Amino acid sequence: MRQLRTHVQVNDMLKGIPKIISPELLKVLCEMGHGDRLCIGDGNFPAESVGKNSIVIRADGNGCAEMLEAVLKLFPLDRHVEKSVFLMELTEGDVGKVKTPIWDEFARIVSEADDRGAGTIGSFERFEFYEEAKKCYCVIATGESALYGNVIIQKGVI
Repeated sequence: MRQLRTHVQVNDMLKGIPKIISPELLKVLCEMGHGDRLCIGDGNFPAESVGKNSIVIRADGNGCAEMLEAVLKLFPLDRHVEKSVFLMELTEGDVGKVKTPIWDEFARIVSEADDRGAGTIGSFERFEFYEEAKKCYCVIATGESALYGNVIIQKGVI
């Protein structure tokens, strides 16, 4: 499939487009249709191997929460499914040891973008998350340092 690798560029030529949305990402968001999924991966996420059959966009200087917020300004969540946002669950060895404050940030951002709020957020076990991410139209590789800062979102109808 197609691969698109780019660095995030400031978008100064259009009004209302968040500056962290590169021209390449804007094009990809426009290409996506109802039901297509987008994965935003943290700095540890294997974006290139998981996304080898997807479009991979580099956004190394940005975090997952700020990227999610920017994308959801342009991208409606799918209302035809119960869950349109998915997080990666903690592995058994990390339960009780690893804190995930970024999940609260994701919930806030989703609640601001969709009236279903955190009720539309689901989760996948780690390896199931990787398998679902392989099916995504696009994988955005960020420089997020928070653990378990990965999210998959499903596009809805405008």
